[in-house]
Amino acid sequence: MNEKKTSTIDFSKIYDLNKIVDYQEGSVVSRQLIKQKTGNVTLFAFAEGEGLSEHTAPFDALVYIIDGEAKITIDKEVFHSKAGEVLVMPADIPHALYATKQFKMLLVMIRTI
Repeated sequence: MNEKKTSTIDFSKIYDLNKIVDYQEGSVVSRQLIKQKTGNVTLFAFAEGEGLSEHTAPFDALVYIIDGEAKITIDKEVFHSKAGEVLVMPADIPHALYATKQFKMLLVMIRTI
């Protein structure tokens, strides 16, 4: 069965991830790039001091920090991540993100079976 691919960007084109979303003071800005039943890819820009409170998701998630610095908590363990670094968050485990400095991240979520 072929799954319909949903995207807000054109396929087969090169993009500069830093230019797809902009920082907005006091906000978290996001743009979902690809959405499918099996997972999705979303780009985020967090203003300094902003974050996502602790939550869980039914997806394994790869976080790639594109710009800036973030504090990421996974199951109460704290990680400090900066541009160029990648962190994997397992499905169904509590996690949270906080912008110690403004930061951008690419979030790739894959649904577990």
